[in-house]
Amino acid sequence: MFLLGAVDWSRRLFDSLIPLPDGTSYNSYLICGSEKTALLDSVDPSMADVLLPQITNRAKIDYIVSHHAEQDHSGSIPMVLEKYPDAKVVCTTKARGMLMDLLHIPEESFHAVEDGSTLSLGTKTLEFIYTPWVHWPETMVTYLREDRMLFSCDFFGSHIASSNMFVVDKGRVHEAGKRYFAEIMMPFRDVIGKNLEKLKKYDIDMIAPSHGLIYDDPAWIMDAWRDWVFAPPKNLVVLPYVSMHESTARMVDHLTSKLVDNGVRVELYDLTVTDIGKLAMSLVDGATIVVGTPTVLAGPHPLAAYATFLANALRPRARYLSIIGSYGWGGKTVETLSAMIPNLKVEVIDPVLCKGLPTKEVFAAIDVMADTIAEKHREQGFS
Repeated sequence: MFLLGAVDWSRRLFDSLIPLPDGTSYNSYLICGSEKTALLDSVDPSMADVLLPQITNRAKIDYIVSHHAEQDHSGSIPMVLEKYPDAKVVCTTKARGMLMDLLHIPEESFHAVEDGSTLSLGTKTLEFIYTPWVHWPETMVTYLREDRMLFSCDFFGSHIASSNMFVVDKGRVHEAGKRYFAEIMMPFRDVIGKNLEKLKKYDIDMIAPSHGLIYDDPAWIMDAWRDWVFAPPKNLVVLPYVSMHESTARMVDHLTSKLVDNGVRVELYDLTVTDIGKLAMSLVDGATIVVGTPTVLAGPHPLAAYATFLANALRPRARYLSIIGSYGWGGKTVETLSAMIPNLKVEVIDPVLCKGLPTKEVFAAIDVMADTIAEKHREQGFS
C-alpha cells in the first residue's frame, strides 16, 4: 500500500462554510496486487497537479475505487481516467449515477459493486462495505483483507494538514476528529451508529481515512466515535449569545454564574467572534442549549438566528432548550427562534426576556431557569 494524495496546508474554508484552522489533506491510496492495481480515491481538483505526477510512472491502473462522490475525493477521477482510459471506476450502485451527474464520467467506465462484494487484485483482496449516510447516501468503505486495513474515506476522518503519515499527537487528532464529526457527521448520528455496529465483525489493525492521518492504533478513534454517537449528553449547557448594549451580556453572565454554582458546566460562545466549529463541537455533548439574543427589528439578532439554524441542521442530542435576551419595545424573538428548531426533540424551558437592562426580578427569573436546568440534569443522571 502506498499513500498518495495531497496536503493542503493553506486551505481555511471547506464547502464555503466549514472553518479549517489546521488545513486538510486529500488522501489517495495505491494498492498493488500480483495481478491488478487499484487507486483508492483521488484528490480535490484544485490539487490534481500534485496527485497526477505520483502515478505517472505506473504502467497500469486497473481500478479507481470511489468511496464517496463528493468532489474533494472524486474530483480528479476524470483526469486519472485520461491517463488510464481502461481503468474501471469501482463504486456503489448509487454513487455511479451521482458521479455521472457530478463529473460526467461515461457509464461504460463504471464497475458498480454491491454491499459485501469483493475484488481480487491477485495477492490482495478488497471487500466493499456499504456505509450509507457517512455522510452522503452513496458512501462505502474498503477492507483490505490480507492486511486488515480499513480505507474509510470520511469515516473517522479529520481535517489536518501534517507532514506525518500516522497519528502522533492523539490529543490534537481527537479534537480535529470531534470537530469533523460535529460539523459533518452529527446530523446522521443514528445511521452512523448502525454502520459502526456493522464494522464490529472486522479485525481492523489500521484505519486509513481520506482526510487526516492514518490510525495505526485505531481502537481509540473508534471508541471516540462510539461515544459521540451512543453516549448520553453531558452535564453541559451550550450558550451561544450576542449582545448589543450589554443587557443580554449581563443576563448571560448571571446565568453562567448560577449554573456553575449549581454544578453545571457551561461553554459560552460570543457569536460576533466565535468559530462555528467550536460551537458545533460543544453541541455534540451539550444537554441544554440556551440562546442569548437582543431583539433586532422585532426578531432575534441575525447571528443568534444563524446559531439556532445551525443547531437545528446539526441535530444534536440536547434534551432541553431555552432563550434569554432583551428588547427595547417589543418583538417576536421567542416565536421566531422556536419556529426554527423543528429537528430538535427538546423540552423548552421557560424563556426569560427583559425590557431594557435586567432588573432584580429578571435576575430572579434567571435563577429559576438555572435551578430548573440543574435539576433536570440531575434527574437524567448527566455527568
